[in-house]
Amino acid sequence: MKKPLINDTVLIIVFAAAILLMPFWLQPFGAAYPDLLQRFAIYGIFAIGFNILFGLTGYLSFGHAAFLGVGSYAAVWSFKLLTMNVIPAVIFGVLFAGLLAAIIGFLSLRRSGIYFSILTLAFAQMSYNLAYSVLTPITNGETGLQLSQSDPRILDRLFSDAPTTGGLPSTDLFGETMSGYPGFYFCAVLLIICFYISMRIFRSPFGLMLKGIKSNQNRMNYTGLNTRPYMLTAFIISGMYAGLAGSLLAVTDPLAGAERMQWTASGEVVLMTILGGVGTLIGPMLGAGLIKYFENIFSSFGDTVLQQTFSFLPQAVSDVVVPVVGLFVGSGWHLTLGLLFMIIVIFLPGGLVEGFNRIVKLFGSGKKQQKISSPAHDQPGE
Repeated sequence: MKKPLINDTVLIIVFAAAILLMPFWLQPFGAAYPDLLQRFAIYGIFAIGFNILFGLTGYLSFGHAAFLGVGSYAAVWSFKLLTMNVIPAVIFGVLFAGLLAAIIGFLSLRRSGIYFSILTLAFAQMSYNLAYSVLTPITNGETGLQLSQSDPRILDRLFSDAPTTGGLPSTDLFGETMSGYPGFYFCAVLLIICFYISMRIFRSPFGLMLKGIKSNQNRMNYTGLNTRPYMLTAFIISGMYAGLAGSLLAVTDPLAGAERMQWTASGEVVLMTILGGVGTLIGPMLGAGLIKYFENIFSSFGDTVLQQTFSFLPQAVSDVVVPVVGLFVGSGWHLTLGLLFMIIVIFLPGGLVEGFNRIVKLFGSGKKQQKISSPAHDQPGE
């Protein structure tokens, strides 16, 4: 078996350090503000969980947004009915998403390939339409589920002596408000835990079984092994990761809407995983960070910003350059993302991780070549 480049203990330490120090090393890139850092962590969890299904088994789901939305709704209902403490909200988000994943997975995994993908997409769209119209008493339809001053919040009223203020309450962790950097570090710690669990799954006999299913499921079935329980378990775990991400979206911004269950959200996590590297440990996190960076940074470059940026050019040249560059930033940032996706799929089918590995091999082979071609040392006494 091919040995990993670095030890697992070193990998988790380096990963944890990189995540916890994001407010510092992302400062030069203009991406160190809390809202964006929270999205990096939340969608990193979403992509890592999706990779457990897609990366290990090869089963492509287009319906993971359903679990993201259910996690958000469960978390907001926890805030409304029980307490503004985030722990119950996160637990309920994971549990309800896991329950929905068990139902959808049990039905969808009766098929494979494109039929499985279409089934998951159909279930996700059904969930979206139910949340948008039929289940309005639970989801509040197109307006979305939000907090209100009249919410019961039973546990808060029982155990809190503080008088209620006129404004809406904010989410907290035993008194620490989950906004700004405290909210980011809460999400970051959960991201590190999720990454560690994912790493253990990849290295476990269960993970090897999932890789075997991806390699040749028919051959494994011919041996008499029933692969469906393994597939269903992977699907449920992946759905629970999505539910956790959805609940964290509600933790940082306590509302839930049906738009989180749209097929575009499912397609986004597919892009994240492919851009970073399908089946790799760190790749989905890189893909999630790249897409969210483009969405929040590149989309902020409007015509006014571009005109200021290219103000050093002559007016005639600036009038040509600004409209052309404007096609790729601002509202047109999706075009830049599409071009980047095409480049990576064509030249780096393994995603960003493959590009990094190529660079490492290139430098490694260069050092070896230099060592071979270097002249022999002079003999003593010459």
